[in-house]
Amino acid sequence: MAAQGGASALLVFPPAIYAFGQRPEMAVSHFRRIADATDLPLILFQYPLAGGQGYPTATLLEILDKVPTVRAIKDWCANPQLHERQVRLLQSRARPVSVLSTHSSWLLSSLVLGCSGLLSGSGSVIADLQAQLWRAVQAKDLATAQRLNDRIWPTAEVFYSEPWVDMHNRMKEALVLLGKLPRAVVRPPLMKLPAAEIERIRQALVAAGLLAEGARAKKVA
Repeated sequence: MAAQGGASALLVFPPAIYAFGQRPEMAVSHFRRIADATDLPLILFQYPLAGGQGYPTATLLEILDKVPTVRAIKDWCANPQLHERQVRLLQSRARPVSVLSTHSSWLLSSLVLGCSGLLSGSGSVIADLQAQLWRAVQAKDLATAQRLNDRIWPTAEVFYSEPWVDMHNRMKEALVLLGKLPRAVVRPPLMKLPAAEIERIRQALVAAGLLAEGARAKKVA
């Protein structure tokens, strides 16, 4: 269905059951089953190891060796040392595997380590800034990258504050404020954000230069 709909790749999340413990053969089998069902390239979503859903390096390499349609990882290992190790290890393979950063709360730091790209939830709100940051890092223009990061930072601070369960709710409220969504709908058990938090989101968008001071939510035609 994804291929028929025009998808160019599939992002594969780790099964929630991994939080109770995983065996390497479970992880390999999971990707093999998906690869057997589609010719689309796969992107492995690498979660933090501490939560039990991330793939240890040996398991990750076994998946890549045995399932060649895994072409990239969306890296959310949340560990700068491991992140750099994965960038160096995976992108230098005989069949390189791209590391796409989703460390959106420290994106500049992540990109300068040599990622092949980024795949970020907050790109739903600040895609233009992220693309400009990527180009500045690729051009080794540190001054421009730092200026762009100064604009991104207020949004990262508000989107990725505790509790993390609300991160996407906050992005939806930002899109309403920017006039890109008619309303911020959430499904139970998620709940509507309080007015004070929506105001903090508005202030972050102003600080990022994405919204005029005093602006409120716009109606979408």
